[in-house]
Amino acid sequence: MSSADDNSAVAREVWQLMSDLVLDNQRRRKVTEVTGMSFGRTRAVRRVAKRSMQMGELADLLGMERPNLTTLINDLEEKGLVIRKADPRDRRSRLVEATAKGKRVARKAEAILKEPPDRLVGLDVEDLETLRRCLAEASAPGGSE
Repeated sequence: MSSADDNSAVAREVWQLMSDLVLDNQRRRKVTEVTGMSFGRTRAVRRVAKRSMQMGELADLLGMERPNLTTLINDLEEKGLVIRKADPRDRRSRLVEATAKGKRVARKAEAILKEPPDRLVGLDVEDLETLRRCLAEASAPGGSE
């Protein structure tokens, strides 16, 4: 097996471990319990709490078809978490914006998601520094993708 093959195999394993750690269902479940709605709905609220955006842009960010997003936004609007309004730059488009209530829900979810898992906190500081350096390097703009 060549060095490139070894590198690729290790990279796949590292990616799987990172994915498992980040996508831990316990954290998603806690977000669902605290917000009282699905993780997907909370994700949409979190996106528009950061900044209002057009429906098409939100659909793209969430990886949803527009008709499905319309149904989701209708539900969030009924719950008082978002509003739709005309886009001042393009009156034909609608912006989705989080309400004050939606921003509170987003902050609760973000607080849960920003807390590192105990398994990560339990690592030695040297290991954490190495992990941070490696992730920063892999995430740097202009990297290969």
